[in-house]
Amino acid sequence: MVKKLLVLTAFVFMLFTGNRAFSQDIAPQNLERLQIMEDSLLVSADSMYDAFIPDTRIGYSERFVKQMIRALKIPNSYYYPFEKLNKKINIISADDHAFRILNWEITPSSVQKRYYGAVQMPSERLKLWGLLDYADQMGKGAEDSILTNRKWFGAIIYRIISHEVEGRTVYTLFGMNTSNPLSNKKVLDPMIITDAGVTFGAPIFGVASENFPRQRINRFILEYKKAVQVSMNWNEERKMIVFDKLVSQGNDPHRKYTFVPSGQYDGFKWGNDTWNYQTDIIPLTILKDGEAPSDQPK
Repeated sequence: MVKKLLVLTAFVFMLFTGNRAFSQDIAPQNLERLQIMEDSLLVSADSMYDAFIPDTRIGYSERFVKQMIRALKIPNSYYYPFEKLNKKINIISADDHAFRILNWEITPSSVQKRYYGAVQMPSERLKLWGLLDYADQMGKGAEDSILTNRKWFGAIIYRIISHEVEGRTVYTLFGMNTSNPLSNKKVLDPMIITDAGVTFGAPIFGVASENFPRQRINRFILEYKKAVQVSMNWNEERKMIVFDKLVSQGNDPHRKYTFVPSGQYDGFKWGNDTWNYQTDIIPLTILKDGEAPSDQPK
């Protein structure tokens, strides 16, 4: 599923530009080491996903992390694409190729999911920030919080868009979190890189906070009923983020696990350093018998 969400142009860049880069920048003996270590990572990945005793999967994931760090410490490892490993975990680069995120989830029980991730910078010596999942502890303040890599809104990242805001680059990360047993969440989480590390959350959305009405939210979260499909992605034709407009089946806006798509779409369009909220961007058309529906956003 994650693979289908990766942008084709990013894949082509990694396949050709990336391969050319690592062949130039990684010493032949280190390239051979990385290939051997990648094979070992594949074995550990299988264990952390599919271990017969679910409780042991966290342990296997921690072992996977240690193996991954050893591999990434090899000089210029950033330019190694991990093509085989990318079939097991999510590896996605920023649209300006300023960093990449290595990212996965495990299920240590039937009602629990845990997200892992790391932000790697393009440098000869390893420059890496591990991401510690904090989503389940955030509660009602999730949209208002400014977070660090040690407290991260855990998710599988499926798209990254960059913008310049007041002289610094802000990356909007598109993520999917399915850890709640009753609901799923899609999130737009701004990330900023500083000399000290990475921060998550920024007031770049034209939406007022429910907790602090005079302030903007710092991340946008779309929460909805577990059993339904909800889209939120970049729409190239409209040059904006498009997502399902949600309504509560029980007419109770406080019970997010009752939210389902209404058939209409809202979105965000970038302008004046802000994701500006737009409603009903695709008019709802009542079809007559025999008429075919028009294409909908993916």
